[in-house]
Amino acid sequence: MRVWFAGGGTGGHLYPGLAIARAMTALDTTVEPFFVGAKRGIERELLPAEGVEHELLDLHPLYRSRPWENWKTIRGMFSAWRRLRALDRAQRPALIIGTGGYASGLALAYGVVHRIPIALQEANSHAGLTVRLFARFARSIWLGFPEAGKQLRAKPGALKDTGCPITPPPAVRPDRGEARAKWGFPRSGGRIVLVFGGSQGARGLNNVIADWVRIGIPDDTYMIWGTGKAQHAELAPLATDRVKILPYLSPIADAYAAADVAVTRAGAMTTAELCAWGIPMFLIPLPTAAADHQTENAKSLQAAGAAIHLPQRDLTGLMVSAIVKNVLDDPRRLAGLEAGARSRARPDAARVIAEDGLRIAKSG
Repeated sequence: MRVWFAGGGTGGHLYPGLAIARAMTALDTTVEPFFVGAKRGIERELLPAEGVEHELLDLHPLYRSRPWENWKTIRGMFSAWRRLRALDRAQRPALIIGTGGYASGLALAYGVVHRIPIALQEANSHAGLTVRLFARFARSIWLGFPEAGKQLRAKPGALKDTGCPITPPPAVRPDRGEARAKWGFPRSGGRIVLVFGGSQGARGLNNVIADWVRIGIPDDTYMIWGTGKAQHAELAPLATDRVKILPYLSPIADAYAAADVAVTRAGAMTTAELCAWGIPMFLIPLPTAAADHQTENAKSLQAAGAAIHLPQRDLTGLMVSAIVKNVLDDPRRLAGLEAGARSRARPDAARVIAEDGLRIAKSG
């Protein structure tokens, strides 16, 4: 049973599809995931590394600021449509799952035209353009944030508050003392702040944290900081016994297991993982994210009592230092943020989505 996964361009659109595919094959070994993406997206590197069947098409976004280049978009649509038709004739998919981004739109349109069931996964609190366009045709729309459903015209019962499909924390959580010791920190006492801006890092966030470290973090505070590869060499000299600086946090579960709070961007997958681990969040959204969706994510989580939203504009290391210290010094507020995070946790989202996807695929 072949299932197409259409989406990409960024990790936020690709990783959910990979998580759903793994969950579906774990539930039903007859499932054959097939990924459809763009030659110019992150999927050209990630999909071969994952070892999954895939096809990369000559897809382009709409060039809003350079409309004269939209001939590439139109040309790519025609060539990609012909390739999708050939793939369909070779083995018809039972379901097409769209995870967002320009790389998913054409495959979803193909499904609608050819009466192949489609389903959508929307990770963010602000629904993307592709999801908004195809919501009324989808059998199911799996929401990472329930707030996104307010923007969608959908069939009755199609909207489902599943959360984002992530790798869940282990059933038996790692011992906190051992997790801290892995990082060279004392087994008890003090607080550990986790900082990262995603796999590529985040210059704006890193600059603020570098400011904070130069000012000096409190004596009872420790830090695990994933800078991303691009800035690691520049920031590595700031490392001390209490500040561990790495280009990547892998496996990131080791950092989650040790952390008391996190200072991060507000991407959907990042915040879903932090909620699943019950980690209070200080969220600094990426200001240039499409439709400013990270700010919407941060506002939603702040309203739910799970996070504190810190807009990047005019933010300084001194401000972050004061805000984080105030929370760490207030056990009731810290416990409230942890409870808020756990209230938004959906650690079994991948399995729940996979079960629903299999139901749609088998129903025809």
